[in-house]
Amino acid sequence: MSLRRSNRRIRLLIAVFAAVFSVTFLRAAWLQAVQARSLGRLAADQHRETMPLPAHRGTIYDRTGAVLAIGERAVTVAADPRQISNPRSVAIAVGHALGIEPGKLLPLLADRSRGFVYLARKADPADVAPLERRGIAGLEFTPEERRSYPQKEVGAEVVGFAGTDNHGLAGMELQYDAALAGRDGSETTIRDPFGRTLQTLREERVRDGRDAYLTLDHALQAQVERILRETKAKWGAKSATAVVMDPRSGGILAMAVEPGYDANEFAEVRGDLQRNRAVTDTFEPGSTFKVVTIGGALASGLVAPTTRYTLPPSIRIADRVIHDAEERPTETMTVARILSQSSNVGVITVALGLGKTHLNDWIARFGFGRPTGIDFPGESPGIVLPPEKWSGSTIGNVPIGQGIAVTPMQMLGAYGAIANRGAWVQPHLLDRVAGGRRFRPERRRVLPTQTADELTRMLEDVVAEGTGTLAFVPGYQVAGKTGTAAKPEPGGGYSDSRYVASFVGFVPAERPRLVILVTVDEPRGAIWGGAVAAPAFSEIARFGLQYLEVPPDSRVTADSVSTSNVTAGG
Repeated sequence: MSLRRSNRRIRLLIAVFAAVFSVTFLRAAWLQAVQARSLGRLAADQHRETMPLPAHRGTIYDRTGAVLAIGERAVTVAADPRQISNPRSVAIAVGHALGIEPGKLLPLLADRSRGFVYLARKADPADVAPLERRGIAGLEFTPEERRSYPQKEVGAEVVGFAGTDNHGLAGMELQYDAALAGRDGSETTIRDPFGRTLQTLREERVRDGRDAYLTLDHALQAQVERILRETKAKWGAKSATAVVMDPRSGGILAMAVEPGYDANEFAEVRGDLQRNRAVTDTFEPGSTFKVVTIGGALASGLVAPTTRYTLPPSIRIADRVIHDAEERPTETMTVARILSQSSNVGVITVALGLGKTHLNDWIARFGFGRPTGIDFPGESPGIVLPPEKWSGSTIGNVPIGQGIAVTPMQMLGAYGAIANRGAWVQPHLLDRVAGGRRFRPERRRVLPTQTADELTRMLEDVVAEGTGTLAFVPGYQVAGKTGTAAKPEPGGGYSDSRYVASFVGFVPAERPRLVILVTVDEPRGAIWGGAVAAPAFSEIARFGLQYLEVPPDSRVTADSVSTSNVTAGG
């Protein structure tokens, strides 16, 4: 090889190296001078991780301290598919440990376009532990909290439930979500490729949720639900509802709907079963509404309990002819007897003297047509037509509880006002939130004390010798009223086969401790509130009085009323 050719090759090699070096230098200069900031952010982001720090959700207790809803330890399993070397084997391992079909996990683990996927939210720590010990690269395990309901079906419609993200979705969990949920925190860190924390950049502190204490009593609630189940089964009814309230405070001691559900299984429960019908649903009350008409007439000075009316067997109002529940001849009745015997003709006669404007005023005064303000989501205001929209026959319908729709809570509140000697107290379910003051219910006067006392004595007669004798409780004076209402048909008119049977009252009548409402929707075999709902009232009252250790009424002996004298009407 000649010297000239050798030098030429050396110069060519030097030129190639110089060109490569120049390109490399220029590229490095470009990256450092022009793209340094964006590349720096990209590098930091690849190692930066913001982890949520979930707040502990407050516990819900009943009035005795029994737990109704609580947070339990759980572990959420996630993965970074870009770090999963063998998606199929990891899918099998995770599926076997957590009871998940591996075929559902494989597409998630094989998708390398994503840096984070959930595999299981809030799994049982005992199931996760063996999987975590295997140290599979790409799997992440985050401690979380899941909601649990130790009482299961007891009080489920009231307590409601919280979703996967630990925020309330229904019931008291939703109503007081802001207090129960607290505030989640977060921690932003820089990690090395092996997942080790190099630096904590920012930390937002967790604020745990506060505990809530309800007026509900789980023991009484369980008994009410049992009695409703038996009542619903006995009469082949569509559903049944019962509410128990302390008239002095407005605190709800029990609120039950049947059929019910297990709050731990809320995700699989039909929406209509999750609804708390005591608050959200309306019904035509029938004869239980007659206390509004009679109470308004008494308070207005139009009548006294001893005022007498000569009543024909029927009465024509516009295009309607209205009869009493049972056939009878023309009869003279006092106002007290009109109520105890639940005479439609008698109540309408009193209402005609009161007039539609004053009757409407008393309907509003008792709280119908607007929400009671109970601290529960979704309360219905009911349906009350203003006087200007009344037809000619409305004055014959509304006084006896037809053509008007009320909620169980509204009816309970109205009878609570009578029990409380004329003072209405706002029904409520919350006693207090930890760190806060006790719930202060609204109070207002509905009736003069004398009128409330007169109504109480008249309602005692309903149970002693009228349509509600099966509501009798040995040793206690009971005041209450039966109700039987045909259900409206969608196309107009009323059904001749579908009814709502109800009873609402309070006990002991002289110093009431319990106001109880029972409604039974579409019973079969019997339709009367006195036959269907009154016995359930009696059983609830017996347990409640004994459970609360309420001494027997000094005015009553166990054999003072014969329960064989039953008039299953009203």
